[in-house]
Amino acid sequence: MEEIQKKYPRFLLTAGASGSGKTLITCGLLQALKNRGLTAASFKCGPDYIDPMFHEKVLKTKARNLDTFFTGEEMTRYLFAKNAAGADISVMEGVMGYYDGLGGISDTASAYDLARVTGTPAVLIVNTRGMSLSVLAYIKGFLEYRRDSRICGVILNQMSAGLYPEISSRIEAELGVRVYGYVPKVTDCLIESRHLGLVLPDEVERLEEKLQKLARVLEESLDIEGLLKLAEAAGPLPGGKLQYSGNVQLSGNFPGNSATIAVARDEAFCFIYEDNLQLLRECGARIVEFSPIHDRHIPAEADGLLLYGGYPELYSRELSANTTMLADVRGKIAGGMPCMAECGGFMYLHRTMEDMEKRKWRMAGVIDAEAYRTEKLTRFGYVELEAADALEKIRGHEFHYFDSTDNGEGFLARKPLRKRSWRCMHRTDTLLAGFPHLYYYSNPKLAEEFVKKCAGYHAGRNLEDPGAVQGK
Repeated sequence: MEEIQKKYPRFLLTAGASGSGKTLITCGLLQALKNRGLTAASFKCGPDYIDPMFHEKVLKTKARNLDTFFTGEEMTRYLFAKNAAGADISVMEGVMGYYDGLGGISDTASAYDLARVTGTPAVLIVNTRGMSLSVLAYIKGFLEYRRDSRICGVILNQMSAGLYPEISSRIEAELGVRVYGYVPKVTDCLIESRHLGLVLPDEVERLEEKLQKLARVLEESLDIEGLLKLAEAAGPLPGGKLQYSGNVQLSGNFPGNSATIAVARDEAFCFIYEDNLQLLRECGARIVEFSPIHDRHIPAEADGLLLYGGYPELYSRELSANTTMLADVRGKIAGGMPCMAECGGFMYLHRTMEDMEKRKWRMAGVIDAEAYRTEKLTRFGYVELEAADALEKIRGHEFHYFDSTDNGEGFLARKPLRKRSWRCMHRTDTLLAGFPHLYYYSNPKLAEEFVKKCAGYHAGRNLEDPGAVQGK
């Protein structure tokens, strides 16, 4: 059992809607804090993968997700405290609009919910394009929609320097909320988007140069000292001494006393919750990475395989051309190597996969089905997966413009707060594959059981070859 009672300086950047500039301002502010010599921890509210990648480009360390649907209140506070330990300040980036949560009809799992659960002061980023005095009415609505809104400040985005003094003074006088500055229009620092959201950081030309320029702008236009004081004023995490023991015992005593899990990570496969990997390590696993695009084989020491999501549809030609890797993946899984695959990784295991132009490409052929392009998001949003065994419920998220001719029958997926449900996931003793992105801390037993299977595979390999040595 771990006890957490420390104070963590922190604030949350939120907005009234997507497209208001949250990610850009968060990254610019993180860069400014880093330039000041501060050690910052960053967090993204909700299930998004791409925004944390931009945080990581600034901080050169892994960002984390915090999601109250995935992990509830106690576990969310635990994960925040665990990952914020040692940082001078923690910055959380909200999701969508401040109160937008489950199913679009609840504030559960919203940025507001995260601020409430973690006792974090929120700063509302307001995109003022096309507004002047009406900005006050807009802000007032967010302040008053919930009596405990936790909104302690405002940043005015796309505001002119000439108009700012008058509008900010009216906001503070009439609404009683602090204005922490403005952000002028910075067209040369914008980040492009595509079908799953923002492009990846490595695809943005001169990204670090742009972030440094933005940081210099924010140093001039934002009250960063005021934001630091706001973070320092954040009280202890709610509940006093936070304790979490988990719903399973993670002993680390596994057959063979070792398991190495190969994780696909490259241009095509990059949607990875870092806390998922950390939980696997806590279960006794060693993580190694490989590229289904550039490498010819799965790492020789691998006892298990993880294929996460990403953009395989943009690299269909390269993935299909790497026939040696495809054969190795097919052969290892057929030979009993445990594998979990989700979304893009699930598509990679199909017999064929369409690209964005609906051209078919041969893939690994582990699943005798076709992955095909759709015209709109398919089964978008949070899901709760139910199975009639010890795994019980697992929570995840779907976000894809593709579907499969065979989605599997291993789980019943339910939409929270909705009546919709469907069967999904291919599930055998050694394979779990489907479109849902799974968050392991929603049921740590999933990670523990997977590591045990990998350790068992490792022990079996050593029985077949007594001279085998881990890592060779």
